[in-house]
Amino acid sequence: MPVAVLTSKGQMTIPKEVRKALNLKPLERVIIVVEGNHAVIKPLTGNILDIGGSIKVSGKEKPIDFRKIREEVKKKIAKRAVTGR
Repeated sequence: MPVAVLTSKGQMTIPKEVRKALNLKPLERVIIVVEGNHAVIKPLTGNILDIGGSIKVSGKEKPIDFRKIREEVKKKIAKRAVTGR
């Protein structure tokens, strides 16, 4: 079983066996999903928005809809451009 050591800065090197199994190359990004008391390392493929919904939010908090926020900002910027304020 591969073992990684955590440095004083909270960094670790992913063992060669794991990198090979996940087909990870230098400078590739991975995401780490916490599931209970385990962490799962997954290669990040495509756009960062592709991982939407992969993080569980407590029942009290609603997830932020970044696409909706982006559209609201675009509308406000367009309004300022037209009205000058």
